[in-house]
Amino acid sequence: MAVPVAFFALFFAYPVTAIVGRGLKAEGDWQFGRIGEVLSRPDILGVLWFTTWQALASTALTLLIALPGAYAFARFDFPGKQVLRAVVTVPFVLPTVVVGTAFLALLGRGGLLDELWGVRLDTTVWAILLAHVFFNYAVVVRTVGGLWSQLDPRQEEAARVLGAGRFAAFRRVTLPALAPAVAAAALMVFLFTFTSFGVVQILGGPAYSTLEVEIYRQTAQLLDLPTAAVLTLVQFAAVGGILAVHAATVRRRERALKLVDPAQTSRRPRGAGQWALLGGVLLTALLLILLPLGVLVERSFDGPGGYGFGYYEALQSVGAGGSSTFLVPPLEAVGNSLRYALVATLIALVIGGLAAAALTRRAGRLVRGFDALLMLPLGVSAVTVGFGFLITLDKPPLDLRTSWILVPLAQALVGVPFVVRTMLPVLRAVDDRLREAAAVLGASPLRAWREVDLPLVRRAVLVAAGFAFAVSLGEFGATVFIARPDNPTLPVAVARLLGRSGELNYGQAMALSTILMLVCAVSLLLLERIRTDRSGEF
Repeated sequence: MAVPVAFFALFFAYPVTAIVGRGLKAEGDWQFGRIGEVLSRPDILGVLWFTTWQALASTALTLLIALPGAYAFARFDFPGKQVLRAVVTVPFVLPTVVVGTAFLALLGRGGLLDELWGVRLDTTVWAILLAHVFFNYAVVVRTVGGLWSQLDPRQEEAARVLGAGRFAAFRRVTLPALAPAVAAAALMVFLFTFTSFGVVQILGGPAYSTLEVEIYRQTAQLLDLPTAAVLTLVQFAAVGGILAVHAATVRRRERALKLVDPAQTSRRPRGAGQWALLGGVLLTALLLILLPLGVLVERSFDGPGGYGFGYYEALQSVGAGGSSTFLVPPLEAVGNSLRYALVATLIALVIGGLAAAALTRRAGRLVRGFDALLMLPLGVSAVTVGFGFLITLDKPPLDLRTSWILVPLAQALVGVPFVVRTMLPVLRAVDDRLREAAAVLGASPLRAWREVDLPLVRRAVLVAAGFAFAVSLGEFGATVFIARPDNPTLPVAVARLLGRSGELNYGQAMALSTILMLVCAVSLLLLERIRTDRSGEF
């Protein structure tokens, strides 16, 4: 536990505490009265209301659209099922900047809807809600569908034999069994949409602002640290409560049901109703998932002189078309992102692997507190972490403000929870008697780990590495503060291009987003080949 605790204390607790302290201190004294002052402002109350409202609306809409897909993936066996499951999961590992860019190409000015029917939905709440459904569709499909595929269908069939109708059997037998999984999925979707940043910033325009966007605006544009500090505390408290409820729901789901092999529950659709349901799910995946991604790719090739590689070629030069957005060719962001993500993945594997190993040794409250510590980066604004890096890691012996390692360190903070959640169930499943037998035969603890644990968790390590790489590649909230102008990452480069007017900047943003999407998709497809959880849950 020592190394992970030291890592989180130095690169998470210290920067966050410092930035919040600067905002709530005046002349050395704490000014807690600022909390009430900030929370009583009408503009801040509006941000809090919109953040909560859009998260609730996004969650409800996602459940409404994704639950039929969860049933189809759980109960139906059809050609291309594994490929389609990978495709619908692509949005979840895409950076939010790419998601926003894809919907901008579909719904924004000059987008597909604008060209066909003269309809624009960017800078409206509907664009935000649809993008959130696109991003979180796979969360519901995999979380609920994974459990649904393991429920014994004979229980519902027995209710039908006893006289219950199809709907009554589902409501009284299946729905209560699925309720914890549905609640867990809803809480996760609410968490992701409550802390939404890139999607709202790109699609919402100045009219809409979530807590995360407002923290960025107050910090980077207005330099109002007191307001940003209060909003950070509010977001931290809210997300902490969400995570606590989510943890309780997951524990209930894990112990409430006796499950069966998913292979026993999947079959080809029967009857017109089931085929219609499957057709609707496929149509939804086409319109909701494939269409925005396809339009994104199409816009990246649609140059002023017709289709071609003009925008991709422009990525290789500085100031193409009179633009001074970058100090280096934008294409260098690809190499920067890959290098940063690889280093961040290595850091996350070391820190997360040590943490997971420590958590397998159950030691009461200490370990439970350590487990909660690992989840804290998901409950604190990434913008706060990034700005905290700048104001704290600028003095010897840790003067890292001009060092390239600062970006991978920030990205690793987001990757560690994914590593822990992937490796921990596998490590806990290793029989202690195997380690004891190795020790009896004379193996040292290190050799016992190498000969016993490592072969059993090798695939879990690869899955964890894939997730850590994907989330590191797409990290934006903290990186936008600390990425140097001469070494931008892909998400930062996309955001900079979208922030400038001009057809060339827009086309280059589409091209960079397409490259980033392809890299993330390849990572996901590799995950699908080596995943160890056959139920399909995250």
